[in-house]
Amino acid sequence: MNTDHAPALVLPPGLARATSSLGEKDRRRLDDVLTRLHTVNGRLWEAEDRVRDPDLPAAGVADAKREIDQLNAERNALAERADDILVGLAASTHLDLPPHTETLASAVDRLSVLTLRIWHNERAAERDDLARHRVPALLRQRTELGAAVDALAAAVCAGRVRLPSAARHKLYGRAGGGTVGIAPHPRLERVIAFGGLSECGKSTSAMFLQHTCGAQRLKMGYLFRQAAERHGLANPYALSPRRRAELLLDELNRFAEGHVDQRLFTIESVHDDLSIGELKRLMGDRLRIVYLDAAFPERVGRSGTTARVVAAKDEIKMSRGAHRVAALADHVIDNSGSVISLRARLRRIAATTGTTGPRTTTPYGLGLPPAVAAATADLVEELRDRDPAIGLVALTGSAGEHAWIAGWSDLDLLVIADSGAAGEVAFAVARYREALNGAAPVGPTLITPGEVSAHRLTPRLAFSLHRLQEGGPALLVTPGLALPHISRRDLVLAATRELPQVVLTMRRLRAEARADRLRPLYKHIVLACRLLLREHDVWRDGADRILTAASSLPDFPALALPPLAEVAAAWREGRADEVLPVVIEAADRFLTRYAQDTAA
Repeated sequence: MNTDHAPALVLPPGLARATSSLGEKDRRRLDDVLTRLHTVNGRLWEAEDRVRDPDLPAAGVADAKREIDQLNAERNALAERADDILVGLAASTHLDLPPHTETLASAVDRLSVLTLRIWHNERAAERDDLARHRVPALLRQRTELGAAVDALAAAVCAGRVRLPSAARHKLYGRAGGGTVGIAPHPRLERVIAFGGLSECGKSTSAMFLQHTCGAQRLKMGYLFRQAAERHGLANPYALSPRRRAELLLDELNRFAEGHVDQRLFTIESVHDDLSIGELKRLMGDRLRIVYLDAAFPERVGRSGTTARVVAAKDEIKMSRGAHRVAALADHVIDNSGSVISLRARLRRIAATTGTTGPRTTTPYGLGLPPAVAAATADLVEELRDRDPAIGLVALTGSAGEHAWIAGWSDLDLLVIADSGAAGEVAFAVARYREALNGAAPVGPTLITPGEVSAHRLTPRLAFSLHRLQEGGPALLVTPGLALPHISRRDLVLAATRELPQVVLTMRRLRAEARADRLRPLYKHIVLACRLLLREHDVWRDGADRILTAASSLPDFPALALPPLAEVAAAWREGRADEVLPVVIEAADRFLTRYAQDTAA
C-alpha cells in the first residue's frame, strides 16, 4: 500500500449492522463524528512526528505542542459525542448488568489509530525492515480488534453487558477546569465569509457591503496575525482546523466587543475549507459562507495580468482547499453576469434575519378629509380587485404620519407590485386624481417586491418602509408579504448619501426663490434638517419639532421659522409673499452653515 492519503476508517461488520438500526439523523451524526475523529487522529500523528524533528526550532515545538493538546481535547470530545449516539444501541442500561471495561467509541478510536499505524508502516516497509516485519502483526491485531468490537456490540445490543460512562473528564491547558468552549459574542450578529479563486470578486463584494451596509471588512490573514501575536504562536496555520477556527472566532469576538455599534462583518480570502467548516460549526447561521465563481477567461480579463499568473495564484489557493469551500457554502454565486444581480443577492444575504409585515388601516383612520379618504378608499378597492400581483398600498409622508394638511400636503402613494402591474396601477392612479378633483397632488411610487428585498431603495423610500416596519399603517397588504428589516443604522447611512442631493436642490430653489416656490423651498429645509438630525442620531417627526431640534444642534444657527400651520395657511390663502422672506433667510442660514461645516 503506497498512497498519499490515509485510508478511511471502516467499521467492523457487526458494529456496522448494529448502527443501521439507529435513526437516520443519528446515523448521519455518527458518520460525521467518527469521520472527524479519524481525521483528528491522523493530524495528531502528523503533529507528533513534527514535534520529534530535531531541527525544529523552539517556537515550532511550542506550536506543535499546543496543536497536540488541542487535538487531544478535540479527540476526546468527539469520542464522547460518538458514545452519546452509540448508547442508543443498548438493549438495557440496568445497573445490575456487568459493565464492560471501555465504551464502544473508545474501541473504535483504538481501531482508528491502528488503521493509521498499519498505513504508516506499510509506507515505510520499502525502506525499513522493522516496519516490514511489523505489518503482518498489525494486520492480525486489526482483525482481532474488529472481532472484539463486534462481540461487544452484539453483547450491548442483546443486553448482556453495560457500557461504562462516556465522560472522560480530561483537562487540557487549565489547572482548575476542562477545555472551555468558545461561542459567538452576542454582538457578533452577522459574519459573511467570501471564498473563491483568484479575481472572482471577493474584495469587490466585501467593499460593496462596506459602502452600502456599513460592514466591517476583515481579512482572514489579518485575524490570524492578530491571534498569533496574542497567543505567542509562530505559525498558527500549523494548528488543527478546529483550533484555527477557535482563534478566528476569538478575534471576531474581540472586535465585536470593542466596536459596540458594529453588527455586520465580512471576511475575505477564505481559502481553507477545513478551518472555515469548523468556524461554521461554532457560529451556525451567524456565519454565512459565500462562494463566488466565475469562468477562468473572465477572471483573467479582470486581473490585468496573464493567464499564467492567474493560474499560478489559483494553484496556491487550491492547495489550501479554496475550491472545496464551495461545498460548504450557504450561497454559491456565479459572478460572470450582471453586477446588479450580484449586488441584489449580496444585499439579501446581508439583510438582518427576519422580516416584518405592516399593520393595516382604512383611509378614514388617517385623519384625512372625508372626500380625500373616500377617493383613497376607492383607489384601494380598485387595486385590490384588479391584480393579485399588487402586494402593498400605503400613503407615506405626512398622510402616513397623521400630519396631512389640506391645501399644502401631497398624497405620497407607495405601491409594491410586480412590474407587469404598472399599467393597471397607472390607470387606477389616473382615476384617483380625477376623484380628488384637485384636492391634493398625488406622487405615486411603484416598486417591485424583488427591488424591496434587494434593498434597491432610494433613501426616502427606505425611510417609508422603516415607518411601516415600526407600526406605520398600510392600506392594503397581500397575505404573506413581508418587508425586510431596515434599521436606524441603515437610515443614517442613507441620510449621509441623500443630504448632499437635498442641499443642492435647496440651493437651486433658493436661487429661484419667489412666491410660487415657497412650498418646495420650505419642505426642502425641513427635509435637510431631518437628515442632519439623523446623522446626529436624533429622531423627530413633524416639521415644527424637526426645525426646533435642528436649531438646538451644536454650532447650528436658529432658523426662526414660523409654525407650519402659519406657512401652510399663507400658501393656501395666496399670502406666500408674507412668509417668503423668513423662509429665504432660514435657507440662507442652513446653506451657509452647511458650507462652513463641509469646508472644515
